[in-house]
Amino acid sequence: MDGLDWGTVADAAAAVFLVCGAFLAFAAGVGVVRFPDLLARMHAATKPQVLGLILVLIALGLRLRSWEIVGTLFLIMVFQLLTSPVAAHMVGRAGYRTGKVRTDLLVLDELTADQDDAEQAAGSESSRPADERDARGEDVTGRPGT
Repeated sequence: MDGLDWGTVADAAAAVFLVCGAFLAFAAGVGVVRFPDLLARMHAATKPQVLGLILVLIALGLRLRSWEIVGTLFLIMVFQLLTSPVAAHMVGRAGYRTGKVRTDLLVLDELTADQDDAEQAAGSESSRPADERDARGEDVTGRPGT
């Protein structure tokens, strides 16, 4: 094993990570174009894309072999892992609230029930007679709740 050293192994591993990461990023792009609704597209845009990016960053770290660069790449990974799920969640909620989600494709829809409960609670508060509330709108009847 005279010709096999750490640099050769790291370069081979970097090539494998780079190809796998590129494939996942490509699959994410195809999913965004081909999937039928917002939630499926959002899933394709976040999960494989982030994993693909992480694999590409690992490949870069193995290929460049500099601690300063590896530290920067690590920060990029952490930033992607922290921001991508939050952004996907916010896009999903905004899409759901604006009617862009196909509810016929949902297996379980808990958000509609939660929104209906919130609307009922808000409606019952505003429908109380004015004589049961003081000038600040607070309940003066002593009833628990709202």
